[in-house]
Amino acid sequence: MELFQQKLDKIEALLKRQYALSKEILTLEEGADFLNLSKSALYKMTSKKEIPFYNPGGKKIYFKKSELESWVLNSKVYSSFEIEENLDTYLSRTQKSKL
Repeated sequence: MELFQQKLDKIEALLKRQYALSKEILTLEEGADFLNLSKSALYKMTSKKEIPFYNPGGKKIYFKKSELESWVLNSKVYSSFEIEENLDTYLSRTQKSKL
């Protein structure tokens, strides 16, 4: 019986997560789950204004899922190869313009 309850709880958690991720406007908890961060870490990021968020009436914090996706994609850390490649491209352009 206990195993059945555990499985039922797991299914319920998965359904809640699936529902939350289908929404465009996310709460702090849903945003933290979406970004795989703790609520505390995400709250600190909003306090430092490091991430886009909405705070209507100064109470609850909300996020647009599309803005969180953009924020993640704009936080790219380039590999050493990509940096070298970009540098080579830049140098070849500047040398051509001097000729």
